[in-house]
Amino acid sequence: MAVHVIDEAKRCLNCKKPRCRQGCPINTPIPEMIQMFLNNDVLKAGEMVFANNPLSVICSLVCDHEKQCEGHCIRGIKESPVHISSIENYISDSCFERLEIPMAEPNGKKIAVIGAGPAGITIAILLAQKGYKITIFEDREKIGGILRYGIPEFRLPKSILDRYKDKMEKMGILFRPNIAVGGSISTDDMFRDGYKAIFVGTGVWRPNTLKIPGETFGNVHFAIHYLRNPEVYHLGNRVAVIGAGNAAMDVARTAIRHGSREVTVFSITEVAAASPREVEYAQIDGVKFEYLKAPVEIRDEGPVMVDVSWDEDGNMIKHMETAQLFPADSTLISISQGPQDRIVNRTKGLEVDQRGLLKTDSHGQTTKPGIFASGDVVTGAKTVVEAVKYSKMIAEAMDEYVKSLDD
Repeated sequence: MAVHVIDEAKRCLNCKKPRCRQGCPINTPIPEMIQMFLNNDVLKAGEMVFANNPLSVICSLVCDHEKQCEGHCIRGIKESPVHISSIENYISDSCFERLEIPMAEPNGKKIAVIGAGPAGITIAILLAQKGYKITIFEDREKIGGILRYGIPEFRLPKSILDRYKDKMEKMGILFRPNIAVGGSISTDDMFRDGYKAIFVGTGVWRPNTLKIPGETFGNVHFAIHYLRNPEVYHLGNRVAVIGAGNAAMDVARTAIRHGSREVTVFSITEVAAASPREVEYAQIDGVKFEYLKAPVEIRDEGPVMVDVSWDEDGNMIKHMETAQLFPADSTLISISQGPQDRIVNRTKGLEVDQRGLLKTDSHGQTTKPGIFASGDVVTGAKTVVEAVKYSKMIAEAMDEYVKSLDD
């Protein structure tokens, strides 16, 4: 490994008031994990971390650690912080197949999980542990959702997701791939067939558009579509990426790895929205950046950009007199995503907000009794660890709801 985890673990001060844990959205017991590791209790550490976060292997790779655990490490004040993510990854990855996951006796009750992304996987594992018979409905052929189809292989090896599927099948979780709920079957069909509750974690797969001329051209693509299967795209040597979030960094770096020589990211702000570390990696890979630029048109030859500024109220001002064509063989649009509406359109009583996101209460209950939701389909595009955090809470709420049906 690039980082020697034993040396890093020995740097941990085992603080009585661990700032690292406070910085973790899911409150991972970091000092305890590290001390168990140093005491040769790796399996015990792995079981503890998994119990706190079923997606610990994945989060150790894809979380924004510099803003979370490592960004709060007290050693980072005067020197480099402890590389907590590498320690957690070593523990979680090396123990995964050996984990003994505690399982309650089967209670004979069925719960449906729609969507096999981070939220759906978390819910399925937690409720299966409580004795429920879980079936996951996924409209693609493999599990993972955004983890498989939105994060590049160089950041998250897809073999990890295959290992999760094996582990979940051993827990008794059933999978129905290649089926879109809201098409052939509906949530009403599920309730008819005896499912006591339904969880919706379908993510956000409808790309937001720029609403400018040229978005339908053959050399213009949406980032979320490109990341799903980069091998089928032929972008050419010069690529323009519109948008500067973490997904845009993934797109830019993936394009370079697939042969594009000149990749430029355009940001409407003077600092990219992506994490500084992701920007640095992109720059190392050869990605160029243009700041305070906004597209007004896309031509066959590339996007037309104008300079922008921001007034004191946060409104963007486009300076049309600065319009300039940036030659590009392909243009990739990466300005976030919204939810599909297939399930909503076929489920009476399921309400959404102005952005098309499912409305839920503080316990994840939607406006239709028995249907719960969390993850990006509720919050919009967020991080994996946030999806896990809220899904843990909602799993408890679903358990209480199903039990209440018997009262």
